[in-house]
Amino acid sequence: MRLINLTAIVAFSAFPVIASADDATENAMEARHGLMKMFAVDMGLLSGMAKGEIEYDEAAASRAASNIEALGAYDPSGLFLEGTAVGEVDDSEALPAIWENPEDFAQKFADLGEAAIGAGDAVKGGRENLGPVLQKLGGTCKACHDDYRQKD
Repeated sequence: MRLINLTAIVAFSAFPVIASADDATENAMEARHGLMKMFAVDMGLLSGMAKGEIEYDEAAASRAASNIEALGAYDPSGLFLEGTAVGEVDDSEALPAIWENPEDFAQKFADLGEAAIGAGDAVKGGRENLGPVLQKLGGTCKACHDDYRQKD
């Protein structure tokens, strides 16, 4: 009887650890999606202004570009946990190459951060200033997505 009680205690004590690991994965995935969504919202605003689909607003453009600059300084390594690639969890577009080439992945994100430095000021002065900033930022996004994001 004592062995059964001990076995039950050990078995049930593992549940919080399992739940905690699942929670950590879910939290990392939600944060990762949130980070990418924030990039998309600000890039979308700048792109819309550059195309003339949205009226150019210097303050809004500068704010969006400054947001991208701030996000580019973030270290996303804690959001890309092992076991969260395409096919390992639902709603992931992260290719296994991220974990196969972590240094290159980190460098590509760092390249985005470098490209974003000064973007908040660079977009001021008129719609014509958006294009060069978007090309620079978009190029770094594409470089990472080409290698590390599942294509639609």
